[in-house]
Amino acid sequence: MKKRNKILILTTLLAAVLALAGVLAAQQPVFRIKVDMVVLSFTVTDNRGRYINGLKPGDFRILEDGIPQKLTTFSEGSRPPLRVLDSGATEPIAAGAGEPERGGISTDALVGTNVFVLFDTSNYMYRGFVYASDAIADFIRGLDRADSVAVYTFSRNLNRAAPLSRERNEVLQGLRKAVAGDEAALYNGLLLALRDAAKVPGRKVVIVFSNGPDSASMVAPDDVRAVAEDEGIPIYVISTSDLNRDPISTGVFRRLSARTGGKTFFAKTWQKQVEAFEAIREDLGNSYTVTYYPQPNPNEGFRRISVELANDPGKKMRVSARPGYRPRMGS
Repeated sequence: MKKRNKILILTTLLAAVLALAGVLAAQQPVFRIKVDMVVLSFTVTDNRGRYINGLKPGDFRILEDGIPQKLTTFSEGSRPPLRVLDSGATEPIAAGAGEPERGGISTDALVGTNVFVLFDTSNYMYRGFVYASDAIADFIRGLDRADSVAVYTFSRNLNRAAPLSRERNEVLQGLRKAVAGDEAALYNGLLLALRDAAKVPGRKVVIVFSNGPDSASMVAPDDVRAVAEDEGIPIYVISTSDLNRDPISTGVFRRLSARTGGKTFFAKTWQKQVEAFEAIREDLGNSYTVTYYPQPNPNEGFRRISVELANDPGKKMRVSARPGYRPRMGS
């Protein structure tokens, strides 16, 4: 009898504990990873630095933390994206098509690149201001017609001189209105530009044209880099300062570009600046862009992306891509 009562008491206590646990669990927010479409752009070059064009989806393996990913779309340069079938073959996508049931975006948004130019108009740029403006204007005129471009300027504050547009004349008018300012809050301006770019679907890049030193920002460069990594936005930097004069800025610029899939150029003269912009334009025109929905992955932190070439036995080709991202958390 005593044994039966003891079992009854234990059962009652267990039920009470389970009920309490259920109440507490219901009160706690449940965090889940929000699975968004990943947009990944990269270039492939040979051992002499020449671009490799004409590759197909089957030539690549995209992995996150070693987990193979299934491509949704594939495109080269500024060409319209193609849908990647289960067989690995591709087919055109009807204009305006998307995948709203999976949080997809219109395919029209994946055509071309959204280019955000962040122009340093602080007092550090007084001497080369006119030449820098001319180099930026030449770059804008030479972009592919499918590309959209915005021009932001910064000194202490950010000025959205020309909103994102494919109308080159409107963008150039905004650029011509830029005036030189005072102190440089480069990382503040870069963070705001990245936030704007993140709202735009499809492929985007930010190009920073700066003399280098930051004298007024409230945010740290590594915090800005983390935002660019997670949003998948490559940062290209053209610095007009001497490579060895400001080693701190030099190191930051190189880290920003390397960790986001961009590049850094040091260009003191107008000619070198023009060449740097041309190199960026070449990168954009010779890159591959893929999209995919990440496969199940328990990693809620930084996920490493790797792009492997299926047919490169001699390891003579080099892929340049961002190293990874952190998935968004939803409640």
